[in-house]
Amino acid sequence: MTLDTLPLWLQIPLAVLLVVGGLFALIGAVGMLRFPDFYMRLHAPTKATTLGVGGVLIASMVVSWMRGEPGLHELLITLFLFVTAPVSANLMAQAALHLRVPSKAPVPEDQPGGR
Repeated sequence: MTLDTLPLWLQIPLAVLLVVGGLFALIGAVGMLRFPDFYMRLHAPTKATTLGVGGVLIASMVVSWMRGEPGLHELLITLFLFVTAPVSANLMAQAALHLRVPSKAPVPEDQPGGR
């Protein structure tokens, strides 16, 4: 079965998944370029890019299922990505805190009568 022979009711959600996945990946890439420091840049690949790649892989998995294949490769890649991205981001943030990497984020003022 080719993509041309997929029913229209399935082609439209697959196209939406691919476009939304591509947009999330693009937003993640732009975030990596635009954010001013390491801590802010850490959010781009762990949030937006993970969702972008996940959307593309889910669309690929559905196409594999429609061809009669199990789509196991896509499922394993998606699970691996969703498990490793937050763990690696946490480890990088802890290493940056340990190395005292400076942040450009504004520090909030102390609250009057605060803790």
